[in-house]
Amino acid sequence: QLKLVESGGGLVQPGGSLKLSCAASGPNFSRYTIRWYRQAPGKERELVASIGTYGGITNYGDSVKGRFTISRDNEKNTVTLQMNNLKSEDTAKYFCNAGTRAEPYWGQGTQVIVSA
Repeated sequence: QLKLVESGGGLVQPGGSLKLSCAASGPNFSRYTIRWYRQAPGKERELVASIGTYGGITNYGDSVKGRFTISRDNEKNTVTLQMNNLKSEDTAKYFCNAGTRAEPYWGQGTQVIVSA
């Protein structure tokens, strides 16, 4: 079983940057694809980015392409989401996810607020 803990959220002005981290504990971290989701009040959960087991394959949601970068360090059991040129519409709670639909692992989330 994998335990995920997100950190790094906060308040930032439009155009600013934040780096989110997802720290994992549990066996076989390197075998999991890790995903970042976000959910804003009143909106559906949105897949932001994902990274394959050894970091070779990354995918991004259309709304964040060119601004966000996902990376992982399997020795430190962490996944990082670097968010640049933040916009007000990026305001949401960001969650780290792994596993399958039948057995998903979720963190508690970290709040990101983009506001002047």
